[in-house]
Amino acid sequence: MNQKDIIKGVLAGICISFGGTIYLRVGGVAGAVLFAFGLIAVITSGLNLFTGKSQFVWGREGRYGWLLAMLLWNIVGCLALALAINTPATCSAAEGILDMRFASGPLRCGLLSVGCGFIMTLAVQNAAKGHWLPLLFGIPAFILCGLPHCVADAFYICCLSPDYISGHWADLLAFYPSIVLGNYLGCNAYRLTASS
Repeated sequence: MNQKDIIKGVLAGICISFGGTIYLRVGGVAGAVLFAFGLIAVITSGLNLFTGKSQFVWGREGRYGWLLAMLLWNIVGCLALALAINTPATCSAAEGILDMRFASGPLRCGLLSVGCGFIMTLAVQNAAKGHWLPLLFGIPAFILCGLPHCVADAFYICCLSPDYISGHWADLLAFYPSIVLGNYLGCNAYRLTASS
């Protein structure tokens, strides 16, 4: 992964984290709608977001490491913004989201993440064609349905208090890989459907 890819990965994480910050502070339908700013910024700036690039890696040897490295840089961007903006209120809101994820269990979260990946890819594919409505409606839809997104959830995790993390580290280790895999499969479910 070259320096440009790293920068574009970090910036994508920051943009999604701006959307996450809005959602944590505003909440509800308004927060979910305004979250779309994050993905709009990623698309219009040509940044490298895990769920935006997952569909292009399927079956390509040597690209899975690149994709996982991109996710890592997305997470670095999430951490950077969380360190800059986190407050007790956003921390509490993030804990509420993670409590719901943990109550669902890793398998259910993974399955729900497939839907998020599908919606994200549908939104990105249509935005590339100049059709922005799937993005403007899709982002609030996946948030309000409680479908996990691995980069947004990485931001929520970065907002957690150290005490919360130490008390839930086993849950985090079980839950996070399941949503990464679910998002990846959902992104590629759209690709496979669109090509048939």
